[in-house]
Amino acid sequence: RRQRQMCIRDRVKGAADFLVEIMPVMFVPAGAGLITAWSSLKPICVPVLIMTFISTVIVMVVTGKVTQGVIRMGKRGTEK
Repeated sequence: RRQRQMCIRDRVKGAADFLVEIMPVMFVPAGAGLITAWSSLKPICVPVLIMTFISTVIVMVVTGKVTQGVIRMGKRGTEK
């Protein structure tokens, strides 16, 4: 069992290292696209930023509540 865990850990580490190495390649085209389309995006920048902020807060709150629920359920299971 321990050997299998090490094998899985090695595979995950290899995949994670690969993804970190190619991360700049994944974001540069998107950044360049934003720069070239700036004139079109400029009028809607403020509404997009507001929507992004609000949706981020909603996601954080929902994630926190779900995590609290899972932790509470786990504690109830260990008490029995």
